[in-house]
Amino acid sequence: MKVTIVGAGAIGAYVGVRLALAGDEVTFIARGANLEALRSRGVRLVSSDGGEEVATNVRATSDYAEVGPQDIVVLTIKAHQVEAVAPQVPQLFGPDTIVVPMQNGIPYWYFYRHAGALAGTRIESVDPSGLISRNIPEERVIGCVVYPAAELISPGVVKHIEGNRFPVGEPDGSASERVTRISQCFIASGLQAPILPDIRSEIWLKLWGNLTFNPISALSRATLASICQYPPSRALATAMMTEAQAIAGKLGVSFRVPLEKRIAGAERVGHHKTSMLQDVEAGRALEIDALLGSVVELVRLTGTPSPCIDTVFALTKLLAKTLEEARR
Repeated sequence: MKVTIVGAGAIGAYVGVRLALAGDEVTFIARGANLEALRSRGVRLVSSDGGEEVATNVRATSDYAEVGPQDIVVLTIKAHQVEAVAPQVPQLFGPDTIVVPMQNGIPYWYFYRHAGALAGTRIESVDPSGLISRNIPEERVIGCVVYPAAELISPGVVKHIEGNRFPVGEPDGSASERVTRISQCFIASGLQAPILPDIRSEIWLKLWGNLTFNPISALSRATLASICQYPPSRALATAMMTEAQAIAGKLGVSFRVPLEKRIAGAERVGHHKTSMLQDVEAGRALEIDALLGSVVELVRLTGTPSPCIDTVFALTKLLAKTLEEARR
């Protein structure tokens, strides 16, 4: 399969190296030091037990036009970065190219072929002008939820920390030929990629923790274990997750994991810094709109009270504004 990975961060490098080692024709769209490393040395995967594998049979470029039509395009950049690259992505399309977005939060295609009353609604917080959906049409999309943890420890070198599960699903829930093709491609590379009949419920299950623990950690500078073990912050997390469960319920989503079990799972991860806290410490832009802004938008669309989510969203947006002003 011809596969292009847009973004060579931790998840992009991990997926790309696994596919390349399995024999797929992998191209990375990258820039800067990452681009140079991939061109000169390929991509190196360091496993959690210290073992290493290197894929040198990869291409790397910053020029979409030179890549040509692909079978699969995997978007592994963060949600707030997709709009900037969307106009260039069609250069990778052939008649049957499939796009697999691997972003956290509510995706821009969420209401495409949705069974509810909001079918066709655009999520403005993640696709404000419709530019993404115009350039990356929803009909090309296969949904995917990312569970592994990985870290880019240097340009072209990714450390796999845990997990290899990437469940996939059609927006309409069908077991199509193309979602089967994606699943088989991922499985052949050593990834777990079950086909789910309701990918949106899996999106919410992942988002349930992200919309809660990411902003709380960014605001408090606390790890997952600290948030869960401190009674006031645990209570706040519980309240936010209860509100989110009510919002999702109005959209026909059910959670296969009880709330307390989800919090206990976060606590078991230990003193881990969430990605948003890592972004704060590194001076990077925060992934707020896909994780929280989209949920607040769904609050308005469903008419669901969410005082805790609204408050944390406001404080996190203020934090991002303050950090941006300090960088300037």
